[in-house]
Amino acid sequence: MTLLVDPRMYNMVYIIFRIIFGVSKSDVIYEKKKEWITGTGERSMTYAVKIGANFEESEVLRNTIIAVVQPSEPESQPSHVREMLKTHVASAHWQHIALRTNDLLSFHKYAINRGVNFITPILKDKDEDVIQVFSGEWYLPGEKPSGLFFEFVQRNPSDLLLKKLEEHNRQSWFRDTTFLGLYGEKEREYQTKKVVPFINQELFEELYLKFETKNVWEIEEEDINKAEKLMLDYTKSKIAIK
Repeated sequence: MTLLVDPRMYNMVYIIFRIIFGVSKSDVIYEKKKEWITGTGERSMTYAVKIGANFEESEVLRNTIIAVVQPSEPESQPSHVREMLKTHVASAHWQHIALRTNDLLSFHKYAINRGVNFITPILKDKDEDVIQVFSGEWYLPGEKPSGLFFEFVQRNPSDLLLKKLEEHNRQSWFRDTTFLGLYGEKEREYQTKKVVPFINQELFEELYLKFETKNVWEIEEEDINKAEKLMLDYTKSKIAIK
């Protein structure tokens, strides 16, 4: 998960993680710094920590990983992180959640065929043996962007899969470039006021109108199948127009 915080909270969150949540120095797995204006020195943009441990011998050790990001840009410079916090009148805001899949390429194709938008190609992290992709944001048509989107990730991809990915996508971002690339993409979206939605607003409206009169418990499997067909048909029509 990624947590956006006001700069005044940035160090405090680190201290809370270290003391309250039991994060050791070795559990701080990543930090990215940047000097925005030459001669002013570097500022921390983000750090990621591992929280929690499972000491049962029969269980696989699992951690929750949280990346903390502050608007590190000078006050005179635009910052989508600052804008997200200001828009939500919040000093802290959950931005994106990573969900793990065993077959990212198949899921990616499945989601695209049903109208899901992605803001990056599938990316490769050479340090962590991970491939990942980031979705558009969840927000209502005509409303302000929510700042919430998803990362879909596959760990330990096989050599065959990496070869297939290389053929599918020539662009490969590594650790620093992955964060900065995503950061830059969100900055571009917020400065141009063209934030990519999770699904196109036109498709959202079609689905909404189809089910607005139903309670959630009244939505049957037949309705779900009709909704999926609508999504598939919508995507096919868009491809045909292109």
